[in-house]
Order: sequence, then C-alpha cells, then structure tokens
Amino acid sequence: MKRSIVVASAFAVGLAIPAMAQTVRVGGQAMFPTKTIVGNAVNSADHTTLVAAVKAAGLVDTLNGPGPYTVFAPVNAAFAELPAGMVDNLLRPENKPVLTKVLTYHVVAGKYDSARLRALIQAGGGTAQLKTVEGDTLQFTMNGPSNILVRDDKGGQADITILDVNQSNGVIHVIDKVLMP
Repeated sequence: MKRSIVVASAFAVGLAIPAMAQTVRVGGQAMFPTKTIVGNAVNSADHTTLVAAVKAAGLVDTLNGPGPYTVFAPVNAAFAELPAGMVDNLLRPENKPVLTKVLTYHVVAGKYDSARLRALIQAGGGTAQLKTVEGDTLQFTMNGPSNILVRDDKGGQADITILDVNQSNGVIHVIDKVLMP
C-alpha cells in the first residue's frame, strides 16, 4: 500500500520512477543474475547445442569460474545454419582442440554490457575491437540506434538479439550466428 501511495504521489508531481528490475528470459526460461554463465545457459531451450559443445570442450569449470566473462552465445538455430555434419564433427573427442578454439572465440575476458560496447564503438568512430579468450579479435558496429553487430575474422556477422543477460560471473549477449576465428 505504501509503495502505491509513493508511486501515485510521485506521478502526480511528475517525478521519474525507476522501472522495476525485470528478469530476462532466454529460451523460455528466466535467467538469474545470481547464477553463473553455465548455471543459466543449461536452462535455455535455445542453447542446448552450445551447452553440449561447452561440455564436450571441457569448458564448464572455466565458465563457472569467477570471471568476469562476456559470452556471445549462439542459439541452436545458428548452429543449424553451419554446413551439414559440422556440429557433429566438432563434438567428436578428437576435434576437441578445434571446438575449444571456436567456443573461446565467443568469449571476452571482462564484463562488456551493451552500454560499454556502445561507448567503445562511439569512441572508436563507429567500430570497436575486443580480443577474445581464443586470442583473435571480434569487431563491433552499430546497426541503427540500439542494435549491435558482431563481425568475426572471416567476415561473418551476427546480430545481438538479446542484450545484457547478467550473470554472477559476467554477461551473456545472445547472437544469431556462430562466429568463426
């Protein structure tokens, strides 16, 4: 009752009211900022291929670690767009080094939320580059006032479709393509 009176009073005098924090949903599930990157990703129906790949590459402990990390997380549909048989081939134990290279190319050390990415793009005159955990770089540009594009070393481009999924050890940005080093 007290909150509604305060809100009504603030509205009547024209004060801005901060929005209530909303839980971000990814793959039909709530993502909780108190969980780790892997702790949230395993619940997303849109990231089952990514989670299987992270497990096959042995990166679960790393992505459950303290970080912080920024993960550009491709959805299942992005993996489905890869050439036929490529995902199955990458998941084979003998291809673990290649799989690890592809996955760590989607990870940047540090926490880069959308505001920080936009600031870097603006400071860079319309483009920014970040070094990945894999060692190569990702390039970032704007596509309109709020959409951030990620470009890989091979010229492939992904849209960030869900921004700022905060985790206890970093942030996830959901992307619509698999990036290739």
